[in-house]
Amino acid sequence: MVEFNYETTFQLEDENRLEKWIENVASNNGYEVGEINYIFCDDEYLLKLNVEFLKHDTLTDVISFDNTLGKLLNGDIFISIERVLENAKEYNDSFEDELHRVMVHGVLHYMGFKDKLDAEIKQMRTAENSALLLLNN
Repeated sequence: MVEFNYETTFQLEDENRLEKWIENVASNNGYEVGEINYIFCDDEYLLKLNVEFLKHDTLTDVISFDNTLGKLLNGDIFISIERVLENAKEYNDSFEDELHRVMVHGVLHYMGFKDKLDAEIKQMRTAENSALLLLNN
């Protein structure tokens, strides 16, 4: 089950469609969705988590806490709506496309995708793009 939670005034428009999309991404990669919680928040909220849990005193767009068991995806994905808006402007992308990219980014981490090294970043981007095609078809 995918749940959407809000710590800001932002609200998704089509939660059911996005839940089915996340389930399809998982299935296409040989996984099943257990419990994934999305928490949409602001920069201040996410910065506190970043400092407390990751010891990073920097703004970020997404933090995922992974509780995956084998092929059953579980965890909490925190997304700063403010960062997504800024990133969309910086990358000359729509807010919706950038939001969907960070939403699936967290799930891909649960499946073992990394993004520290150049080769890992390339694999992550390829997986994100493939997932975004599923949503837009």
